[in-house]
Amino acid sequence: MHTNFTAPRALLATLVLFFGLGTLSAQLNGDIKFGVQLSPTFSSMSSNNNLINGDGTNLGLKLGLIGEYYIADQYSIHSGIGFHFNAGGTLRYDDEFSRVDIWQEPLNEVLPATTPRDTTSGSAYKYSLQYLEIPLGLTLRTRDFGYLSYYVRPALHLGILTQSRGEIGGYAGLSEDERFNISSEVNAINLSWSIGGGVEYAISESTGLIAGIAYQSGFADVTTDNDTSVTRPGRGAQEDDSRGKVNSFVITLGVMF
Repeated sequence: MHTNFTAPRALLATLVLFFGLGTLSAQLNGDIKFGVQLSPTFSSMSSNNNLINGDGTNLGLKLGLIGEYYIADQYSIHSGIGFHFNAGGTLRYDDEFSRVDIWQEPLNEVLPATTPRDTTSGSAYKYSLQYLEIPLGLTLRTRDFGYLSYYVRPALHLGILTQSRGEIGGYAGLSEDERFNISSEVNAINLSWSIGGGVEYAISESTGLIAGIAYQSGFADVTTDNDTSVTRPGRGAQEDDSRGKVNSFVITLGVMF
């Protein structure tokens, strides 16, 4: 289910699709515009369990295509396709847990059977995720002020997991920065919403530069909770049924044609 797209392959596929859509756009009327975005992201993870806390930010990148269909002069429906590289973040299990057993299947694949499993509390689990994303939303623009116009852009996002890597700090048998496949621990589909705004600067009659900021937050649980167990003093072991989600701040940079 989880196909690993390397960054060069993703970049090539996106550029090929971009130039193809650019050619199509030139043959259509002015109601449809296409663009490309290259947007840095700052992602973190959160949990609905107050003993499991976000602890760290992933610096990532969104690379993809945007298409806008104008339903009025200042209103459009937008969609597109692209990749979100290095989404995710780190979840730390509080010291109140006396034992934490998660990611057992991936750890069994990278560690010899004779290696003791260090499942002490306070461990930090870092998720490095890559998604193929398809947004759908509205773009609401102001009238032009010279070369400038301002916009607000609410949207929904469908994310399809294409790569997932994990790291555990201070885990016996693993080097500090060792990454391994955690596809069995991450759900294949992620749904999220976003709200953003920014400015478009017209550099010609048909071309504009876009800059803005957006906040994106997940609806769905990223973690599968497969074969998990957490233990607190004085209590029996229980399945880790917490819900983890990815939240991102996006510095939106793009060109519309």
